[in-house]
Amino acid sequence: MSAVIRRAVHAADGEHLSLCTVTPKDESAGACGVVIMHGAGTGDKERNLPFAEDFAAYGHPAVVLDFSGHGESTGALPDLSLRRRRDQAAAVIDEVFDDERPLVLVGFSMSGQTVADLVDLYGGRVAAIVLCAPGIYAKDAWDVPFGAGFTELIRRPESWRDSQALDTYARFDGRALLVVPEQDTVIPDGTTELIRAALSTRADLSVLRLAGAGHQLGAWLAGKPQDRRDIIRALPRTSG
Repeated sequence: MSAVIRRAVHAADGEHLSLCTVTPKDESAGACGVVIMHGAGTGDKERNLPFAEDFAAYGHPAVVLDFSGHGESTGALPDLSLRRRRDQAAAVIDEVFDDERPLVLVGFSMSGQTVADLVDLYGGRVAAIVLCAPGIYAKDAWDVPFGAGFTELIRRPESWRDSQALDTYARFDGRALLVVPEQDTVIPDGTTELIRAALSTRADLSVLRLAGAGHQLGAWLAGKPQDRRDIIRALPRTSG
């Protein structure tokens, strides 16, 4: 199934956010809007574009974006925060997808928190979530700019246990896929287990472990088309 890729810039949160939409020429019945969000550091939308194309191949329109301070978006990374990440992703969702379209939220690393924040915002409209080596963060770090004390807050031992994301994931009753790399030297095993336990409460949860993968799953999956398809096929609503 062929698709059309369009690059655009959307003004939101005082920034100009670079994004790519991938639109299938023929949508599947009940198509979801897929939002793929990169992690922190050097993460950007380009590594996730092949994943968006794969979703479009199954008939689902998708979008990838650069958060401010990343890729081709404006802004400085030290000025970004978890709250601003949520606001920027929501602005892109509202720009790209109509209000009635169900959503699939895909988050890498730090975007494990952003996915939870968007579930809080969009509620039952979120049909499925895909968490790839996800991170979550303490409540008091949520609104702190990355360059103004955020690092010190998240370095407190096991501060992630206080994350609002755990309550959100415990309430989520859609389809959930937790993608875990074989070797993750960034996200503590305790974080992954807490997320798994929370999602086990109500969600239709599957766990997929990727042999040979490390924490940088976005970059790793960019060169692994079969593993990307395996992820999509683990979400029945998107693979039909």
